[in-house]
Amino acid sequence: MLNQATNYTDLERSFVWQLPEKYNIGVDVCDKWAEQDPERLALIHLGQDRETQEYSFADLRRLSNQTANLLQARGLGKGDCIGVLLPQAPETGYGHVATYKLGAIAVPLSCLFEEEALVYRIGNSGARAIITNREGAAKLARIRQQLPELRHIFNIEGPYQDCVDFHAERQQQSDQFCPVETLLDDPALIIYTSGTTGQPKGALHGHRILLGHLPGVEMSHDFLPQAGDRFWTPADWAWIGGLYDVLMPAWHHGITVVSHRFIKFEPEAAFKLIADYHIRNVFLPPTALKMMRTVNHPEQRWNTRLRSIASGGESLGSALLQWGEQCFGVRINEFYGQTECNMIVSNCTSIMPQEPGIMGRPVPGHQVAIVDGKGKRLPIGTLGNIAVKWPDPVMFIGYWNDPEATGKKFIGDWLLTGDTGIQQPQGSILFVGRDDDLITSSGYRIGPGEIENCLIKHPAVKMVGVVGVPNEKRTEIVKAFVVLNDGYQGTGLLARELQNHVKSRLAAHEYPRQVAFIEELPMTTTGKVIRRKLRELDS
Repeated sequence: MLNQATNYTDLERSFVWQLPEKYNIGVDVCDKWAEQDPERLALIHLGQDRETQEYSFADLRRLSNQTANLLQARGLGKGDCIGVLLPQAPETGYGHVATYKLGAIAVPLSCLFEEEALVYRIGNSGARAIITNREGAAKLARIRQQLPELRHIFNIEGPYQDCVDFHAERQQQSDQFCPVETLLDDPALIIYTSGTTGQPKGALHGHRILLGHLPGVEMSHDFLPQAGDRFWTPADWAWIGGLYDVLMPAWHHGITVVSHRFIKFEPEAAFKLIADYHIRNVFLPPTALKMMRTVNHPEQRWNTRLRSIASGGESLGSALLQWGEQCFGVRINEFYGQTECNMIVSNCTSIMPQEPGIMGRPVPGHQVAIVDGKGKRLPIGTLGNIAVKWPDPVMFIGYWNDPEATGKKFIGDWLLTGDTGIQQPQGSILFVGRDDDLITSSGYRIGPGEIENCLIKHPAVKMVGVVGVPNEKRTEIVKAFVVLNDGYQGTGLLARELQNHVKSRLAAHEYPRQVAFIEELPMTTTGKVIRRKLRELDS
């Protein structure tokens, strides 16, 4: 979508959105290439057994068509929600493609989620089917009775309890499928995003989400695509960063993606993967970069030939940026966005200077500004809310079944990101921080509300407040301040029990790494926890 330019001004001036009336993500990323260049390599998958599988775009079309026919045979169709509870795997990719072709709505679900987190997301979306593996099927079996709308569980690892044997059933289906015609705003995707109070909200996106992402992805990778490009990210494809900053944009451009599930991120293994599979383009979250920086003399041990590195989720410091250039020979492009409105600001170091702390300039096609609490643009150099002008192709349609929360996200025609920043004289944006209580830890944005709701169910907990506290490696870690019920003592044993209570019900990345027992929580007169004062207690 971007026209290559030698400076930002020309890049912005030359950009025009070209959006068709009818558009289907599945057809775009799969069938288009299967027609033009069927043997073009779409995916290289490295399994846990170190065996490599390769899939062409013709394979992708065949597998996604069979999957779409299987889903349709089970009574699923346009507008139905279909969960994908899988790690990086071929079935994850073509499961999404099949869902889009069917006109259904994909609901990505992280394998990190435990039962309570899954019950909420599956129940709230009303998902009628889930594509998963044996690990996911075991979790779903324990909560199936709480999900009356969930009709079908497809297990990609064969027969298991009352699951459908996904591959056995898929192989019986025709490899011909006529994709459902969809409009730009027809629903395609729900991704759950953490909030500061209450449960996560489902950000509903239309098929235009991919087209909206493209300029930002192209900019952050120094004018993607180029000859020889090949993508990889350690980011889970259940999050918008892995799915729509890498997988779908790469397939839109006919670029090969390398997939591999790191059960636990290993920096040396990441260097080896990049070198062994001739990867040219990576999205590396800041925590992954920090961990890779601890490896001694990687340039002497692995022959990496990266063309572009993109990173987002939190600001990178000058030391990390310098290390990246020294280690890989290319500069890291920082970008910015969120689940509701992603890839709206980016660096592009091939035409712009690299400035530590500066997250970039507005991506062409997106109106990004600093506004006050009434939605009025603020002067250059003034701290305010980072906002995006509606309408915008990458912007979400709204929160699933929550018009009140959707309304609160906007002031007039401005979507408020929840972050604060300062626009510089040359137009770039300095990220200052969040204006709410979301926690940024190891690249994940974690809402305290869901953790508090989980902890309050423990019999020892009378009241609880959760905040993020600074941590050099993870940016922040989750800390819980707990008021106990009568008869309980704030011991180390109880702290570990509360940590496991969250870890086993929500997700391992959300559990409180620190637990403090206090006599009372600082509260407003309306009964809300004053998290600012909790953070002061930690300092």
